[in-house]
Amino acid sequence: MPEDRLDIKKEAAFLDAFAHQDIIFDSETLRMTFEYASVGLCATSLDGYFLMANQKFCDMLGYTTSELSVMKFWNLTHPDDVERCSEGARALQEGLTDKFAMEKRYISKNGDLIWADLTTIILRDARTDQRYFLTAAYDISSKKAAEEELLRSRRQLAEIIDFLPDATLAIDRDRKVIIWNRAIEKMTGVPAAEMIGKGDYAYTVPFYGEKRRQLMDLIFDFDGDIADRYSNFRREGDTIMAEIYSPALYDGQGAWIWVKASPLHDHKNNIIGVVESIRDISELKRSEAVLKASETRLKRISNIAADILYSCVDDADGDYSIDWMSGAAMHITGYSIEEISDMRCWKHIVHEEDMDLFNTHVIGLMPGDESSCELRVRAQNGNIVWLSSFAECIEDPENIGRHILYGALVDINERKLKEEKISYLSYHDQLTGLYNRRFYEEELLRLDTERNLPITIVMGDVNGLKLINDSFGHAMGDELLEKVAKVIKNGCRADDIIARLGGDEFAVILPKSGINDAKKVVKRIKDLAVLEKVSGIDVSISFGYASKAEAKDSMDETVKNAEDAMYRNKLFESTSMRGKTIDLIMNTLYEKNNREMLHSKRVGALCENIATHMNLGKEEIEHIRLAGLMHDIGKIGIDEKILNKTDRLDDDEWKEIRRHSEIGYRILSSVNEFSEIANYVLEHQERWDGKGYPRGIAADSISLQARIIAVADAFDAMTSPRTYGAVLTEDQALRELYRCSGNQFDPEIVRIFTEDVMGL
Repeated sequence: MPEDRLDIKKEAAFLDAFAHQDIIFDSETLRMTFEYASVGLCATSLDGYFLMANQKFCDMLGYTTSELSVMKFWNLTHPDDVERCSEGARALQEGLTDKFAMEKRYISKNGDLIWADLTTIILRDARTDQRYFLTAAYDISSKKAAEEELLRSRRQLAEIIDFLPDATLAIDRDRKVIIWNRAIEKMTGVPAAEMIGKGDYAYTVPFYGEKRRQLMDLIFDFDGDIADRYSNFRREGDTIMAEIYSPALYDGQGAWIWVKASPLHDHKNNIIGVVESIRDISELKRSEAVLKASETRLKRISNIAADILYSCVDDADGDYSIDWMSGAAMHITGYSIEEISDMRCWKHIVHEEDMDLFNTHVIGLMPGDESSCELRVRAQNGNIVWLSSFAECIEDPENIGRHILYGALVDINERKLKEEKISYLSYHDQLTGLYNRRFYEEELLRLDTERNLPITIVMGDVNGLKLINDSFGHAMGDELLEKVAKVIKNGCRADDIIARLGGDEFAVILPKSGINDAKKVVKRIKDLAVLEKVSGIDVSISFGYASKAEAKDSMDETVKNAEDAMYRNKLFESTSMRGKTIDLIMNTLYEKNNREMLHSKRVGALCENIATHMNLGKEEIEHIRLAGLMHDIGKIGIDEKILNKTDRLDDDEWKEIRRHSEIGYRILSSVNEFSEIANYVLEHQERWDGKGYPRGIAADSISLQARIIAVADAFDAMTSPRTYGAVLTEDQALRELYRCSGNQFDPEIVRIFTEDVMGL
């Protein structure tokens, strides 16, 4: 307790002593007491006049004793305190109390306000029996000023706390609320007037709906149960922070709050309370949840997206390192995400030929730049994959001077392969893989320069291709062309340009090569061709070549000269090859159907016999024998299943069979030595009455040889084992010929056959 308070207590005890004994007011003892008292003392009459005052009292108010002797006590009292003083005086006078104490304000001589702690009693003069007021006054102005300053500071602090946007509360060691600002009033709906001074954990009710220890109590002492309840709390020095879900806020709707609690200390650093700041983070939590959900969706979408999405950051080496990429990266490149993460912005897998492009359009970007390009990467399995790259560079907002690269890599491999295929097909022959006419003609123009002289053109033509197509079908013809392409390619040099011009024509451009070089190339090709066969047929190619030796020579004239030379050689080489092919066709037909071989030989013999009895010339007889032998050569183009079918043929199968005369005509007409008998084969299924096929001609419009073949063919067919129908005797067959004479068959030939040949 301060020393001045001890003094005033002593004076109060002194006054108590006076109150219980009679004194002589003007005695020396009373005067000595006034003079040496440590506090201001004064005596006044009951009507308020000053009778006596010591120096302490005079000094406190700035008056002299003589000045006070003409003044009343109330003249020095602050108007606001007069009523209280009057009530105290009345109580003393009426004996309701023997002592009255209060803090009151005096007005000093110079007008200052003096706060005094005073105590007043009633004295009775032993001689006169008269009563007086005796007052002890202690100057507490400095204490009051300090209290006012403290109160002002507290008001300012309260205003500051109320101004804080975060809800704020404070408790003392007894858990009584000493601060409850406006923000927490708004958050909880509980006004400060209802909460200030409340203890027993009342401050937790608005948050949890019950009284209980909570996070801020950990400041006073550690509690395991509380720590478990707020498991996400963290400490920073003496401060504790946590995110907490408060179920009772907002009328039970609940809210997420961020709480920060710190200790309050006294001047000796003892903890005397806790202040807690609370912020509603419900919207933030919702935003985080939405953002997290959005990030999750984005991650899922990016992982199932067909395109590679990635981001890179530059490093200390001025390069970029990958910090994120989508799942498509593994699908497209074959590398795991971990393997790609160790790479520097794809650099390790970019095709070496595309590194300059990559450095310019990706690595070389500066903030604000965007770029796109198409480049190749090498997948883990070694395959080359085409990607379309889109990249954008920005400044890292969190690290000034650092760059972030965002990009997308679109798999365009299928498109590029299609483009390459289209490009390949536009300049290559699809069947043989050689260059096509378009490329050949463009190369002729490109190479037609003086530095490539002499330049030689070799033209080649496949012998017998049409005959093979007509006889064995286009599949075998294609096989022949592929074999021809192979031998030409193998016989040429690496720099020679080989093209298939179409059909059975091939061409070779020999830059910086003369006639002798062409002769060597053609010889190598012919030597290789001798070793090749297609289903027993020799590979035969007729060649011609010409050379442009001087710039003034015409390239068109050179090409024409090569073609003319080729056609001259073809006249000699193709005839022999075709004759061999006819023999092969007949042998192949006989291998397919042995019955056809026997039938053809018998028909040939019958035709020869009929022609002899008709007194035709020797050469004509030989021609008709051959025609009878080959009349069914066209059946080489008919499906073997139809030829060997044991049941009756249906309409479609008959249509197929009826094609054999036309097929035979095409086969034989391609060979000069058989071109004459080709017409006989074409017409051998025509009828005398015009109802035959393929042209429906009648009577003498049908060649004599074809009419002879028709009779011989029908007779042998009726008298030989057939796939269907009964075998007739010769007599039965002859009678059938007579029956059909004049409508199906030439009647004169039927007569000669039955009477002269068969002797009936």
